[in-house]
Amino acid sequence: MDTVFLREIRLETTIGVTAWERQVRQTLLLDLDLGTDTRPAAESDDIQAAVDYAAVARFVQALAAEGECQLLETLAEHIADELRTQFGLPWVRLRLSKSGILPQCRTVGICIERGEQP
Repeated sequence: MDTVFLREIRLETTIGVTAWERQVRQTLLLDLDLGTDTRPAAESDDIQAAVDYAAVARFVQALAAEGECQLLETLAEHIADELRTQFGLPWVRLRLSKSGILPQCRTVGICIERGEQP
């Protein structure tokens, strides 16, 4: 299996458990590793045979923008499930982080893997 990756996709969303977090939009950073077979795209040189990076970035930005989760865990699961379904991906790893939450940490976040690697 090959991996297509996207790093530091900026997501604007309402997320958090504290009252002030529920009142503002926050910027999250999303890193994606998408399991796929890149050989058909390499052989044909055709975007239709590839994972379209731009479409993936727009898709996850739209998912985050319309959601209002309390937990990063919830948003991460939703993104992973939807990516696998919409793009036919057998495996996804994602890292979702936000900053400015804890004074002793630059960022906090979660990393999950869903699906199976052949």
